[in-house]
Amino acid sequence: MQVTFLGTSCMMPTRERNTPAVFLRYQSEGILFDCGEGTQRQMKIAGIPIPKVTKIFISHWHGDHVFGLPGLLQTYAAGQTGKTLHIYGPKGSKKAFNALLGGYFFESDLKIKLTEVHKGVFFENEDFKLESAPMKHTTACVALAFIEKDKRRIRLDVTKKLGIPEGPLLGQLQKGKKIVWKGKEVTPEKTTRIEKGRKIAFITDTIMTENCINIAKNADLLICDSTFGSKLKEKAEEYGHLTALEAGLIASKAGVKKLVLTHFSARYKDTLELEEEARTVFDNAISAKDFMKINL
Repeated sequence: MQVTFLGTSCMMPTRERNTPAVFLRYQSEGILFDCGEGTQRQMKIAGIPIPKVTKIFISHWHGDHVFGLPGLLQTYAAGQTGKTLHIYGPKGSKKAFNALLGGYFFESDLKIKLTEVHKGVFFENEDFKLESAPMKHTTACVALAFIEKDKRRIRLDVTKKLGIPEGPLLGQLQKGKKIVWKGKEVTPEKTTRIEKGRKIAFITDTIMTENCINIAKNADLLICDSTFGSKLKEKAEEYGHLTALEAGLIASKAGVKKLVLTHFSARYKDTLELEEEARTVFDNAISAKDFMKINL
């Protein structure tokens, strides 16, 4: 599992920071969280092929979070992957999507399934699930949690000692089922261990709300809006954003392991001030930079 930050600025790009986008790679899945202007170029610089995108999650339809979508979709269509690209967004996304792409013509077939989400689990397979929660912004906005499912792993030291060979019997134990070996019952509790799944939460463009804490609960990694410092708290509230201190408070109250601050106002040439502010309430906090990668 790897997270790549493709854009860490807010409304406007700067020389060092592009507009918002984060890419999560997990097994064969590539989940793009928001798609600011120039995102596909950022992906190319980062060495992420466009066809690797399998899902796009749009937090809300303000321009700085979606202006990169038409270009990325055009490149995706030209690749003729034959796959269906899944796009998720808040209520009103279908209307916004049609308005944004209404004037574009794609020469290749582009299979898109767009789903509007609000609160709760909206996607689930045997490996992970995706959950959303409504935020409080100036327009409909949702946060995202990627939740990997717990996995049962074989304790090879135990199974080898018992003489159980690799194959279907171990497969049954891994599924949590009892087996009979040499006339004796063998339980999964004795021969396996539970590996806790990982969780990543993405929160952007919101004022403080209980849903921020709920969606981030026990996350291994929280990526959070930190547009302003506390000195500009009134401006943050006016425009529907969090301060770095509030991001730290969310991380602390939600019991997350690591906090990454992002979505910075262009006024901050150096984000150390914001990082230090968040650390007054949550120690393990860092500032994101474009092309920064985190492995989990």
